[in-house]
Amino acid sequence: MKRSSVKELLHSDKFLQEVHVKGWVRTFRSNRFIALNDGSTINNIQCVVDFENTNEALLKRINTGAAVAIKGTLVESQGKGQTVEVQVTDLEILGDSNPEEYPIQPKKHSFEFLRENAHLRVRTNTFSAIMRVRSALSFAVHQYFQQNGFYYVNTPIITGSDAEGAGEMFKVTNFDTNKAPLNEEGEVDYTQDFFGKQTNLTVSGQLEAETYAMALGKVYTFGPTFRAENSNTTRHLAEFWMIEPEVAFNDLDANMDLSEDFIKYVLGYVLENCKDDLAFLDNRLAQEEKQKPQAQRSDMGLLERLNFVVENNFKRVSYTEAIDILRNSKPNKKKKFQFPVNEWGVDLQSEHERYLVEKHFKCPVILFDYPANIKAFYMRLNEDGKTVRAMDVLFPGIGEMVGGSQREERLDVLKEKMAELDIPEEELWWYLDTRKFGTAVHSGFGLGFERLVLFTTGMGNIRDVIPFPRTPQNAEF
Repeated sequence: MKRSSVKELLHSDKFLQEVHVKGWVRTFRSNRFIALNDGSTINNIQCVVDFENTNEALLKRINTGAAVAIKGTLVESQGKGQTVEVQVTDLEILGDSNPEEYPIQPKKHSFEFLRENAHLRVRTNTFSAIMRVRSALSFAVHQYFQQNGFYYVNTPIITGSDAEGAGEMFKVTNFDTNKAPLNEEGEVDYTQDFFGKQTNLTVSGQLEAETYAMALGKVYTFGPTFRAENSNTTRHLAEFWMIEPEVAFNDLDANMDLSEDFIKYVLGYVLENCKDDLAFLDNRLAQEEKQKPQAQRSDMGLLERLNFVVENNFKRVSYTEAIDILRNSKPNKKKKFQFPVNEWGVDLQSEHERYLVEKHFKCPVILFDYPANIKAFYMRLNEDGKTVRAMDVLFPGIGEMVGGSQREERLDVLKEKMAELDIPEEELWWYLDTRKFGTAVHSGFGLGFERLVLFTTGMGNIRDVIPFPRTPQNAEF
């Protein structure tokens, strides 16, 4: 007999048919009612056991977490909360679960406890919902780009360049760390290492993607990136995934168009295809908000926030205009910002970005034309000589979601900027080559996938939206 998923059975109206379903026991009550879940949906299906005709030893093995195979008849449910249920005719225990040892019991667990049991936390409603949403978002990312003429490029994970210029990278070496050879200056001699030079785990695939955009036209990367930043905040991971499209012949305006269209598409996809999971997460967030002091509560629920982004046009505002708005705002004048805005040139903080989105414009915002000295070397310098063609997309509740720019296509200007920042030309000779041979205006952006999942699920900690988080002092599992 073909096995059906719980999701299929819950949407079926073919009563009295024989069915076969497998899954894990969520609860077993009154020695009769099994709440069964197989991961296909957040909802359980109730399976009713005939107590009198079931072996007592078998009943004792039906514990939370046990894997079971059930055959029975699909019938209309007489109880509340479900439309169908399975009258069990045959039950087999596939894998036992000792109730004294199994940590994920049917009760409320703290997220800290569940992080310690990350290998089992996906069996809870919250984390199964998050991971289904994450999967749907990932699919939507690829679907959007594939439908819009982009080519998927796998950029290197091991690299000799630092795209961001931050210097916080994980080193990759084949040396015995206790016996690394030294050169005449007493420094580690990387010419004897596996790659013949110092290499690191990548912080971005952007620079390599740019080279492919200058031949394929429209490309995107979607892969793991790494930062050795010793940060224990709720917004940082040492290993995370990045979405990075690069488009030849796109200027900054076209780049802003692309980012808005892309974000609306992927969020619209999950709103349409993850309704049960989002409804559960929306309710979870609402209950969490009730526990906060009134002043700290969000003005919008999860579904409201997602629709806020999908349904509103993104307001485009220059950095200079944004600074004027913030400088003259009530929170700034009354010194309610943790970081006061007093002068042009400051790097905006999340509180400033959220004020612009949630209070001032009341819609998603794209800021553009940032001061050159707070942005990366590869961003195109404007004619004023002090700003660059950069853009950030700002969301409610989270602040910056996307960072991008029109890239500097002029070889002489790019060389000048690299010299100012002490970036050796010989390290990026291949990047400079694209400005020698058929250079053209081009643009792109980066979106941290976990930040997108964080926003979409309403979770408060980025460690809860990736299966196995990698953070300082934590590489478990």
